[in-house]
Amino acid sequence: LCLLINGMPLFHIELKRSGVPVSQATGQIQKYAHEGVFSGIFRLVQVFVGMNPDEAKYFANPGADNFNESYYFHWEDFNNEPICAGGGEGADEWKTFAAKLLSIPMAHQLIGFYTIADRSDGALKVLRSYQYYAAAAISDRVRKCRWDEPVSTVAPGRPGGYVWHTTGSGKTMTSFKAAQLIADSQDADKVIFLVDRIELATQSLDNYRAFADDAGDVQDTKSTDALRARLKSPDPKNRLIVTSIQKMSNIKPGEGGVTQAEVDKLARQRIVFIVDECHRSTFGDMLQDIRRSFPNALFFGFTGTPIMDENQKKGSTTAMVFGDCLHRYSIADGIRDKNVLGFDPYMVTTYRDSDLRQEVALEKAKARDVGEATSNPQKSKVFYYYMDSSNVPMGPRVDGAGERIEGIEDFLTSAQYGIGSVHEDMVVQDIVKQFPVLSHGNKFHAILATSSIPEAISYYRLFKEKAPDLRVVGLFDPSIDNNPEGIVKEDALVELITDYNEVYRKGKNEFTIPTWPLMKKDIAARLAHKAPYENLDANREERIDLLIVVDQMLTGFDSKWVN
Repeated sequence: LCLLINGMPLFHIELKRSGVPVSQATGQIQKYAHEGVFSGIFRLVQVFVGMNPDEAKYFANPGADNFNESYYFHWEDFNNEPICAGGGEGADEWKTFAAKLLSIPMAHQLIGFYTIADRSDGALKVLRSYQYYAAAAISDRVRKCRWDEPVSTVAPGRPGGYVWHTTGSGKTMTSFKAAQLIADSQDADKVIFLVDRIELATQSLDNYRAFADDAGDVQDTKSTDALRARLKSPDPKNRLIVTSIQKMSNIKPGEGGVTQAEVDKLARQRIVFIVDECHRSTFGDMLQDIRRSFPNALFFGFTGTPIMDENQKKGSTTAMVFGDCLHRYSIADGIRDKNVLGFDPYMVTTYRDSDLRQEVALEKAKARDVGEATSNPQKSKVFYYYMDSSNVPMGPRVDGAGERIEGIEDFLTSAQYGIGSVHEDMVVQDIVKQFPVLSHGNKFHAILATSSIPEAISYYRLFKEKAPDLRVVGLFDPSIDNNPEGIVKEDALVELITDYNEVYRKGKNEFTIPTWPLMKKDIAARLAHKAPYENLDANREERIDLLIVVDQMLTGFDSKWVN
């Protein structure tokens, strides 16, 4: 079947009878494409659908030889329940699928509003159902906003709502589509996408420009002055802006020559803020400064981990700051649909259970060694009690009466993982041993997350000593306090920067502590193979193997090259 819109063939639907797998339909579409069937006027086909009575999948036209089953999607309802996904044999769910997706006006909207030509990889992309629901909900809420109604005096700013979509589910594309719909509809004078980190601003700007019909439709802000100019400009090209929460918070009276009259004039515009990773920085002073400067603005948030009642920050939740949840797509939904990567956790033990049990038993028996424990009857009794797993399990457990029974692990302290411990050596040994396999011969990069700056420094120096051929760099908060710990941290920063300059910046502008943010940006570009490192895979001398971090690059940062 071919669906025509204004006489143009935009949907191609391949049908199979009951009992024939839908893969036969999608395979036939691929075969047609390879044979050149979609030529002439049929080059206009935007969306393919493969269907049998019990299952239907849709996907964007990828071009003749770029078909990938990972991008064939089932449509789902608002609650993420799959429709016509092969689970209701004989239920005629194809009718529901056709009514939801292939009807008028939904088919028109899918083609006209919810497809994206991504210049970064030269591919046409169509939104998944959960992305559609979120983008449509934001656009609809902006359209219905009554800008002339007074704002609550309890807190400045209009709460628009938040989108709870799991990490890795394509929040950037969803937020872009929402922003584009608002900008194109002229339901707002400015749509501002806010990020809270430098490397994410660059990444988001690149993504937005790749998604846009015209890269010039998305404006960046290299400085606060540039941001002020964009906000003042009536040019439609300056309607969609990507900037950092830090720059935006500087638009307030008394900051850099900004006057109250200027802020008041800007605030009279219909401004929509879309805040990325809104669980992270939105409870600090910067967002409050923005809300006070732009009390009439409408605020939306995107997050994969919202702040709920159970983990409130400063007595607030995401809903208190942004309003109700507009759409939810959980990690469980994403893994089920294979839209996000599943977890692959495995534990590498650095201490044998028997050794840990013996250490705890000796400590409880107050004995220096096994000889002392076994030669003293009282100590022997305690020692063997803890050595018996039927008395003390390795890990805690709950008995039939609901009582918690302590395990050996309850008696261990964090000292076993401390700086200079055997554990650190074992971690380094394991990474060095496994790296050639897990990195596919140093093709991919990796991140090692540590719990403190001293620990990160310790690991960094261990890798330098034990694996000098492995290219290791480190990132953590560079702020330095005037205390003994600050001196140690400053020395470590100098060491990290000096090593980085020696390996990667020979004959170039070298980084220093004041230019640490630029070094972080350079590291992010190398890990993502972004400009100027697009050909990093061929130029292996410029690569980073392992990045050691403390609360950096763990959420929001996107790279297909980080394993």
